[in-house]
Amino acid sequence: MKKYIGCDLGGTNLRAAVVDMQIGQVLAQCSIPTVAREGHVAVMQRMGQLILDLIASAGVEIRDLGGIGIGVPGVLDLEKGETLFLPNLPGTWPQVPLQKTIETITALPTALLNDVRSITHGEWLYGAGRGVDTAVVFAIGTGIGGGLVINNQLHLGIGGTGGELGHMTIDFNGPKCGCGNYGCLEAYASGPAIAAMGMKAVAQGLTTSIGQLCEYDLNRITPELIAAAAQAGDELANEIFERTGFYLGVAAANLCASIGPKRIILAGGVAKAGDLLFTPMRRTMRARVSIMPVDQVEIVPAQLGNNAGVIGAAAWAHHKYGLME
Repeated sequence: MKKYIGCDLGGTNLRAAVVDMQIGQVLAQCSIPTVAREGHVAVMQRMGQLILDLIASAGVEIRDLGGIGIGVPGVLDLEKGETLFLPNLPGTWPQVPLQKTIETITALPTALLNDVRSITHGEWLYGAGRGVDTAVVFAIGTGIGGGLVINNQLHLGIGGTGGELGHMTIDFNGPKCGCGNYGCLEAYASGPAIAAMGMKAVAQGLTTSIGQLCEYDLNRITPELIAAAAQAGDELANEIFERTGFYLGVAAANLCASIGPKRIILAGGVAKAGDLLFTPMRRTMRARVSIMPVDQVEIVPAQLGNNAGVIGAAAWAHHKYGLME
């Protein structure tokens, strides 16, 4: 079986890896700064050169490679291989021919996929989702990304936009989300939403050790700091994660009722809070679903860490081009 290259187009770094598709293992990888402010043409040239440099340094022959998969943070035209809207990159990349450009530079067939759908694909095939036919991934960090596997198939929806779980409405009277909707899960349970709850508590002078831990500099309050306070027994910090887990549990309950997943996987930095988040999430999900066997639905942490995206993107290219081998 040929090896594939997985690439991650991040706002800060470009990352590329050679992946063994039989076991989903990264054999070699490298990364460079994206320097996104230079614009999409320069970034694509840097990505192409990064991939060529990786191939050379890994000692892999081009003929041993089946293709390249790129995880992209935004909306894509999968048929044309173009980016349509990348909200976190300067210029937002409308109608940028990313697939064709990388194919021209590298002479390898290339496939695009949303970055969190790439994580979902990787975790399902080689990580926490192995062995189930229907799974959900929440990637919780600065925002909340998502992905769905339904009946042993990565669910793409219209143009690859299926699975934007962070933008499910969980409170129709809720605050405005960055996407323009109101009451999205992302507005309640993302990293910044958790940090904001901690900032508010300290600013209001409530009894909590969070202020001491950040030396009363509100800008230093992070989900990790609040988790540390909670693990040390801080009652208010625990309440913040109880609330966050409740919101995630409501979203999980909706998914149980709609697609009946066998496993719900939490990825991203915020998921490192572990049972602070998982326990209230499980409790809420089980309390709110009675029309399917919710006790059979597992909520588990992701397993592939930072490699999930590049592994999943490489696997997507293999899915698209593997029959050509």
